[in-house]
Amino acid sequence: MAELKTRPTDSDVTAYVDAIEDEVRREDCRTLLAMMRRVTGAEPVMWGDSIIGFGEYHYRSPRTGREGDWFETGFASRKANIALYIMPGLEPYAEILDRLGKHKTGVGCVYLKRLSDVDPAVLEELVATAVAALRAEQG
Repeated sequence: MAELKTRPTDSDVTAYVDAIEDEVRREDCRTLLAMMRRVTGAEPVMWGDSIIGFGEYHYRSPRTGREGDWFETGFASRKANIALYIMPGLEPYAEILDRLGKHKTGVGCVYLKRLSDVDPAVLEELVATAVAALRAEQG
């Protein structure tokens, strides 16, 4: 079975955020850093060269049997948006997402153009609820 390519690195989180060219996006990422630190109680770590992760957990996929370590929550500044990673998926959080504001979703990602498009209290609720559920599941 192939190993995951995305792993924690020693890369500097602050340098990654400081290098974001768009000033508004850079400030949005700084805001997310502070919120996710507060919610998780964990320090940010670069995963690969473009994802900032918080916390860590061990998973085993019931579908594939693959297992490994992954971050509890995190985000990445992408070309078109900011991708927020909500583990292990968004399905349980439909009601919160309905209240969030302007966003798009994938299986485990919420895509935001700007933080000003969403309600910050609802965003924090989403992250906090997902992290608490994941931690409870992990025991």
